[in-house]
Amino acid sequence: MSVKVQGIIAAMVTAMYEDESLHEAEIRRQVERHIEAGANGVFCLGTNGEAYILSEEEKVRVIKTTVDQARGRVPVYAGTGCPGTKETIRMSRLAADCGADVLSVISPYFAAISQDEIIAHYTALAEAVNLPIVMYNMPARTGANIAPDTVAALSQVDGIVGIKDSSGNFDNMLQYIEKTDRNSFSVLSGNDSLILWNLLAGGAGGITAVANIYPHVMVSIYQNFIKGDIAAARAAQDSIRPIRGCFRFGNPNTVTKKAANLSGQPVGPCRAPFNRLNEAAVAAIAETLRSDRDRGMQ
Repeated sequence: MSVKVQGIIAAMVTAMYEDESLHEAEIRRQVERHIEAGANGVFCLGTNGEAYILSEEEKVRVIKTTVDQARGRVPVYAGTGCPGTKETIRMSRLAADCGADVLSVISPYFAAISQDEIIAHYTALAEAVNLPIVMYNMPARTGANIAPDTVAALSQVDGIVGIKDSSGNFDNMLQYIEKTDRNSFSVLSGNDSLILWNLLAGGAGGITAVANIYPHVMVSIYQNFIKGDIAAARAAQDSIRPIRGCFRFGNPNTVTKKAANLSGQPVGPCRAPFNRLNEAAVAAIAETLRSDRDRGMQ
């Protein structure tokens, strides 16, 4: 598949049964749901996919299930980033063998890392695999921001085709856009609240967690943007502010999954210990969903 990294890519949760085992049938239903809503891609094993807490065997099952269900209709992005370069290469090759179309690779984490080391890591990966690579910047989890000059340098490496920025710092993302060639390199917002602003600044779209709750709304941001209906795109973008506000109640992955479940999507729990929300938080999320439904969000 020739992949154009753009549009709305659903950062899928990994559906599980109540005992925390993988729910493959529900993973398939969720892939179908995102494709039917018009997503430009589906992304498994990201932060919302709980890749940090799945075994290697489970990761392989998730990728294979997602690829099999997508059937080439949209590209499948797979998260393969590990703390070490050799392990990242190994996981990336496994994802390629499973049929993934694009690699989403978070920068190395836990140990402190320099920008030179980040460049060496991604360059080695690009030399070792034959799939397009989208870097993933999430300093809140990794402890290191991928600097704009680093992104500019890596954008010149064959095989590195884009970056997802989840820093929440719009100026950081804007510099990514300014310092790279938008004809050959895609800058995606990993923050749902900044997708339209990313597009207006010359970015390529977003990888979105809120698509697990409101897939049609998230897709409409991009679809209205490319039609030139900025007012409608802005209305869709603004409409997710209440549910985004619920992320203050706990781990965003946990809130996303809880909201999806309360919306009638049986994606199950997050894995312990990241699975607890107090009663007040659950009630607030439920009330937000009710209000959103009254406004026609889906």
